[in-house]
Amino acid sequence: VEPVAELSTLVTQRTPTPPPTSDGRPAWAAEPFECLLFDVAGLTLAVPLVCLGSIYPLAGQELTPLFGQPDWFLGILPSQAGNLKVLDTARWIMPDRYRDDFRQGLQYVISVQGYEWGLAVHQVSRSLRLDPNEIKWRSQRGQRPWLAGTVIEHMCALLDVAELAELIASGAVKQLNRSK
Repeated sequence: VEPVAELSTLVTQRTPTPPPTSDGRPAWAAEPFECLLFDVAGLTLAVPLVCLGSIYPLAGQELTPLFGQPDWFLGILPSQAGNLKVLDTARWIMPDRYRDDFRQGLQYVISVQGYEWGLAVHQVSRSLRLDPNEIKWRSQRGQRPWLAGTVIEHMCALLDVAELAELIASGAVKQLNRSK
């Protein structure tokens, strides 16, 4: 599958994500930054472009299922960069409100820089530049560590990809341990 857009080419700075500062603000948010807005099951989410790879079309593509995977794993999408593990984003972001019909109408997979997986989304909206002061940062991240804060003007959740990656890795490890 050819990517619709290479997001990493839009960003000049590509550094691994250090841990959040004491006020909950990730290091990439020290200065104004570019974000991509996208929708998952009616919820608008923002993710920093510095954390993203490419956007792949999902419509008309068959995902290759793998036996024995957790329910949040949708399948493998072959891409130029190799096989991309496609995750059910809604199941990670809103597990308490999840419905099976959220899997309908997924249009794109957004790959994440430095990881072999991508987020399945319903719609990709646009990119915008955000000032860190336009975000209500979360310093307490116990319940949803992936939620860095809320973009006040757009009333959408700002994802902390490094935290989401840790959750996914620990979820995959739990799944492996369960299947032994």
